[in-house]
Amino acid sequence: MCPEEWAERYARRAEDDRLPTKQATRVALAMTIGQDGYLLLSAIYSARAPDWLRHMPAVDILRRVWIQNYGWNDGILAWRENDTIPPAAQFISSPYDTEAHYARKHSTQWIGYKIFLTETCDDDRPHLITHIETTTGPVDDGTVTPLIHSALQQRQLLPKTHMVDTGFLDAELLVTTPDQYGVDLYGPTRQGYHWQAQEATGFAAEHFQLDWEQQQATCPAGKTSISWTPAADARGNEVIKVKFSTKDCRHCPHLAACVRSKKRYPRRTLTLPPEPQHKALVAARQREKTKAFDREYDRRAGIEGTLSRGVRTTRLRRTRYVGNDRVGLGHILTGLGLNALRLDEWFLGVERPKSRITPFMRLMAGVPAA
Repeated sequence: MCPEEWAERYARRAEDDRLPTKQATRVALAMTIGQDGYLLLSAIYSARAPDWLRHMPAVDILRRVWIQNYGWNDGILAWRENDTIPPAAQFISSPYDTEAHYARKHSTQWIGYKIFLTETCDDDRPHLITHIETTTGPVDDGTVTPLIHSALQQRQLLPKTHMVDTGFLDAELLVTTPDQYGVDLYGPTRQGYHWQAQEATGFAAEHFQLDWEQQQATCPAGKTSISWTPAADARGNEVIKVKFSTKDCRHCPHLAACVRSKKRYPRRTLTLPPEPQHKALVAARQREKTKAFDREYDRRAGIEGTLSRGVRTTRLRRTRYVGNDRVGLGHILTGLGLNALRLDEWFLGVERPKSRITPFMRLMAGVPAA
């Protein structure tokens, strides 16, 4: 028998109801729901319940959702804090689609999937989508780069140059992509995350001279490192830890431009990727400082127009399907539709849209108004 209060408590769907406005009341409601879930699951998994009941998919989802949100602390039911719940890639964010997960990009948050479009950008040909990759929301952009190239290679559609956003390249991909696929990843790199590189007021890693054969680094003040140690960063990537002497650093007149450590005897340390990755990253950063890079990279603006058109004409940010495979099929059909529209416009001689220029910039460039 179900408790009588369940009829009132769960008469409305959760998404149709309103949560209490006070935090304490919301927490109390969450604990009540957790206790109700425990009673229900205990009844389902008891020896007296039919065996088939615990094998229902809905019951398994309920069990997993309860476990990821609640636990026991010294025999007392506890609501899990953010640091004790599963990562987004494993967390069930929707009981209706267990493959749709929470994702965030800048200030945008959603539960669902990601779509990655690859298209041609030749001036004398129509711009057509050559590949569509669909993943769950939390997947990093960089992990998709080799998947895209592998798929394009199978269809003999690999480009010589692939213009990508920052998220699709890193030091390792700058090395492995040309080696494996013969493709030049063309895009802006991530800048150093240390304060010296971010503020451009101190000695960043690029200001140090590196001797890879001797395994030594020389700082701008002319001091050499005392250790060069292979290690791994927080993500398990191979790195090299370079350390300088505390004796050299504490007496250096440039210490403030190099170290902000609160230790009594501070010293400078560097974290470097392996030699091939470091050199590829340095070369890419030098290339992106040129005017030729800016002119060439302007071609990538076309993919933003493709995404915009997909959102406006095909509701690309919404899906009527459940599951990664079906959502991916919907994305492929969307891409076919966009390609059909572009081919039609190409044969009809419709001019390709260009980036909008503000009236002020038209005036400054001396471009007549349309």
